[in-house]
Amino acid sequence: MTLTSGGHDALDTEQHRQFLESGYLVLPGLVPEPLGARLVPEVDRWVDDGLRARSIAACADPARYGPPPLLELELPAHGELLTHPALLRMLSRLMGPSFVFHHLHSDRQAPGIPGKSWHHDCEPNDRSDPSLLMIHALHYLGGLDEKVGSLAVLPGSHRRTVGKAAFAHHGTAELPGEVVIDRLPAGSTVLLNSALFHTRRPAPEGPGRPRYFIDASYCQVGARWRPVKPYWRQMLARARELGLAAGQWPELFAERHFTEYTRTV
Repeated sequence: MTLTSGGHDALDTEQHRQFLESGYLVLPGLVPEPLGARLVPEVDRWVDDGLRARSIAACADPARYGPPPLLELELPAHGELLTHPALLRMLSRLMGPSFVFHHLHSDRQAPGIPGKSWHHDCEPNDRSDPSLLMIHALHYLGGLDEKVGSLAVLPGSHRRTVGKAAFAHHGTAELPGEVVIDRLPAGSTVLLNSALFHTRRPAPEGPGRPRYFIDASYCQVGARWRPVKPYWRQMLARARELGLAAGQWPELFAERHFTEYTRTV
C-alpha cells in the first residue's frame, strides 16, 4: 500500500503528478479529530432514523416520495466536512479555483456487508470532455483496517473511456496492477478521479466493526454536469441558504453548471 500525505494544505509537484497519472491521492488524517467526533453521531442519526433510506427512496421514486425531509448537508458537521477548508484548498490545486459541488453520501456500513464490485463513479458532462475533472473525496471516519475492510484502486484506469460497470463482472476479485488501501488512521480521506475504477472489499477475517463512510464529489467548471439526485436544485439552494461556501467559493453551489436531471439505472 502506498500512502501519500503532504501537510493537508500543501499539494506538492509530486503529489499533483501522482494524482494525474494514477488517479488517486491518499491523505491520512485529513479530517480533524473534533470534526470526526461530531460526524459519527450524525451518521448514526442518518442511518438509525431512516433518513438515509428516505433519501434513497426520493431518488428511486421521486414522484411517489418527493424530496427527503432532511439533506445530509443540513447536518451541521456534514456541512462543515463538505466545505472543510483544507479539502477545498486541495481540490483547488487539482481542479483550479472554480469547481462545483455535485453530491454527498453518508453511511454506516454494517460489519459483514458484502463488497462492492469494481466500478467508477464519473458522471458525463455536456461537452463529453474527459479532461474536465470530477473528483470524489472518500472520507473514512474510523479509518481502514482488517476489521473494517479495504479499498482497492486500479491506477491509470481513469484514462479509459468506458462505462461505470465495465469491470463489474470481476466482482471484487484482485486485478493486475491494483493497489490495496487497507491501513488508514481515523479521519483519513482518499481523493479519486471519479473515472478511476475501484472496489470495496469486506474485512478479511469476517465481521468486525462498522465502516463509517462519507463521500462527497466535486466537478471542475467548464461544462454542465449530469446531476444524480432529482432534488439537486433544492440541495444547492439549501447549501447557499446555509452559507456553506462562506463567500470564498462562488461557484461551489451554482446551478448553472448542471444539466437537467435524467433518471438512469
